[in-house]
Amino acid sequence: MVTVLTFRSDASSGVGEKVAKIIRRGGVIAMPTESFYALGASALDDAAVRRVCAIKGRPDEKPILVLISDRAQLDTLAAEITPAASLVIEQFWPGPLTIIFPASQLLPDVLTAGTGTVGVRQTAYPALVQLLRQVGPLTGTSANRSGQPPARTAEEVRVRLGSELDLIVDGGQTPGGLPSTIVDTVGPIRLVREGPISRHQLEAALARSGIGLVSQ
Repeated sequence: MVTVLTFRSDASSGVGEKVAKIIRRGGVIAMPTESFYALGASALDDAAVRRVCAIKGRPDEKPILVLISDRAQLDTLAAEITPAASLVIEQFWPGPLTIIFPASQLLPDVLTAGTGTVGVRQTAYPALVQLLRQVGPLTGTSANRSGQPPARTAEEVRVRLGSELDLIVDGGQTPGGLPSTIVDTVGPIRLVREGPISRHQLEAALARSGIGLVSQ
């Protein structure tokens, strides 16, 4: 039976240390985010990312996004951060914006699906920020089988995926809502998916620096 640990905001709970041990040995956890629960594994561990894909039943051609706690964690993930990408980061991170960068050579192909790019989001969710500071960048794909609704509670994750996970971090019910906005910064800035951050917001922020937003 999968272990379920209740996350508390105080560091004395020891959840972060337990998660770190699991992640270091290639484990896969479920954790709360600002929308739904996600499957977390080290973004740099090929075998662990493959486990995430197997648990979800995710097609090989679909890349997996990565969650970070702060800008410093981006250095191991992105091969380049353009001035336009930096502008978007300054305006909208932390927040519900996934930014696509050229991928670092350190990243496994299964994470990027051979695209040579990686999607990264700096979360603003306090519980997750605290975990990521202790364990490093983690995968952030939703904790559900591909094609099924995402989970908003630890219990939903336990019922659906518990037998295949090493740990579930219970942070209570998550808010749900729209998936993150996705922007591609490899080349001209391109809106891939509109979410909580609108096209208008992006266009306005970029226009102040004379940068346009390319249509899909």
